[in-house]
Amino acid sequence: MTPQTLQKLIGVGLIVFVLVIFGSQSTDVVDPGNRGVRVSLGKVSATSVPEGLTFKMPLITQIHQVSVRQQTQQMEAGCYTSDLQQVVTELRVLYRIPEASVVEVWRTIQSDDSRTPSYFNSFIRPRVVEALKEAAAAVSAESIVQQREEIKNQTLEGTREKLGQSSQGADLISVVDIALQGIRLSPELTAAIEQKMAQEQEAEKAKFVQQQTEVEAKTAVIKAEGEAEAIRIRGEALRQNPAVIDLQLVEKWDGQSPVVVSGGSQDNAQVMIPVDPLNSDSTTRR
Repeated sequence: MTPQTLQKLIGVGLIVFVLVIFGSQSTDVVDPGNRGVRVSLGKVSATSVPEGLTFKMPLITQIHQVSVRQQTQQMEAGCYTSDLQQVVTELRVLYRIPEASVVEVWRTIQSDDSRTPSYFNSFIRPRVVEALKEAAAAVSAESIVQQREEIKNQTLEGTREKLGQSSQGADLISVVDIALQGIRLSPELTAAIEQKMAQEQEAEKAKFVQQQTEVEAKTAVIKAEGEAEAIRIRGEALRQNPAVIDLQLVEKWDGQSPVVVSGGSQDNAQVMIPVDPLNSDSTTRR
């Protein structure tokens, strides 16, 4: 092989190598669920790049990917209640970046070259903590446990307001929801709340027993008054109609004829002896 031929082969190889490099640098792929931000020599394009294959200027343009999917981030935040008790809350924040805000978010919040940048710690977390502190400062430590749903809603609304989020969406990042997963109190405060709850339960139990006793006493009085009224009515009826006694004697007669025997004493006491109708003849003969 002559030197001229060798030089030609080297030249062709260099050209092929440069073409391959330029070819690989002229395309990029935006992953599903992401949008691309096109940056050329430090200048950010005004529109985002959709998912899929896209072309770019080799060695000049870079495509940075930003996720537009809903993302979830867990966090802890400490706050003080209205009675100056410190509580620690565990939160789960659901957020997403609207497609229309991808370029603006990249330009104003994220400035590094990471392919999967995180906006949570730098933008969302501080506003969640601030909103939570405002909501917790309005209630006592005991109330924050009992009204956790209300605290969660106030934190969510406060976070959205601080992010500039309206009912139609958000200027930059949209907070979908905030879940208040847990509230940790100090051991002393937990013991005090449990003791207070036990005392309230005992007080409710004593109140119930007292009410039950009062009801039973009132029932006994009503029953006694009813019996007394019945006796009074019965006595009044007997006084007005003495024949009622004879009627009651007839209704209660067992079929035996009583025999009245005079005692012959000064007070003329009489004894009534029942007589068996079957043996009346023998009794008479005796």
